[in-house]
Amino acid sequence: MVAAAGDTAGYDLVTMGRCGVDIYPLDHGVGLEDVKRFEKFLGGSATNVAVAAARHGRRAALITRTGRDPFGRYIHRELRDFGVDDGFVAEVDGLPTPVTFCEIFPPDDFPLYFYRYPIAPDLMIEAEELPLDAIRAARVFWATVTGLSQEPSRSAHLAAWQARGRRSHTVLDLDYRPMFWPHPAEAGGQVAKALEHVTVAVGNREECEVAVGETEPQRAADALLERGVELAIVKQGPKGVLAATADERVEVPPFPVTVVNGLGAGDAFGGALVHGLLNGWGLRRILRFANVAGAIVASRLECSSAMPTTAEVEAVLAARGQEG
Repeated sequence: MVAAAGDTAGYDLVTMGRCGVDIYPLDHGVGLEDVKRFEKFLGGSATNVAVAAARHGRRAALITRTGRDPFGRYIHRELRDFGVDDGFVAEVDGLPTPVTFCEIFPPDDFPLYFYRYPIAPDLMIEAEELPLDAIRAARVFWATVTGLSQEPSRSAHLAAWQARGRRSHTVLDLDYRPMFWPHPAEAGGQVAKALEHVTVAVGNREECEVAVGETEPQRAADALLERGVELAIVKQGPKGVLAATADERVEVPPFPVTVVNGLGAGDAFGGALVHGLLNGWGLRRILRFANVAGAIVASRLECSSAMPTTAEVEAVLAARGQEG
């Protein structure tokens, strides 16, 4: 059973999903077989988004599972150090805390190797153990497509959305990882069901293809809006990002940066998106802020500990003469 956290009415953000330990190489431009030096970091998409939001002063909590092992203890310690409530993080007997390796070939090749066998603890979230009061009350609830890939996590996500009742700022990160699914069609079917419960969808062009069968950004945004979401965000890589509602469409170009490791940029974008939504900013301001947050992380090695503060993002924007 998940431990009770603090005042569940006070969360700006509750995220649910993937959590683990990133083992990233300090030697770049070579394959893992030739890497001699590594460093470990807190990782996992839902985890990183919570950390990113906490960096912006948001009260964040994470719903996930770890193994009952040293890496699990490390995750609890890191979450607390980053200001993320770990009261909804429980241990699973008999399963190791996942680790993830990557290779770093800047500027655009970062292969990932997930060790989540026989099943990752974060896919063992049970519906009856969910902190439903916290999910209902959170100003933003964020979940990812990975959590739909296996039971019991799939049913737990559905229970969370049903409890929340499609409240505003219920976000689905389209975060599609093919190695977690037997076929894209199965992922597409599960995403279609999930879109019936969320109000914001965020993904890149390939993830939009899995979700709604469209890669062209405008058509992908249209398809997501037709599914009932209030805000569709389509990330286009070197072509920038599109945000669409029923009444407004905004595109902003990418923010140029020397890339060290692009793997955490999307999660930094997510945490900054949460911050902008809760501040009530306009879409253009949100996208500019989130783009810079993502770029800052792409210029660094790690993900979680690389997440920028609001002051860092605003300083970069100010240097470019843009609104923060």
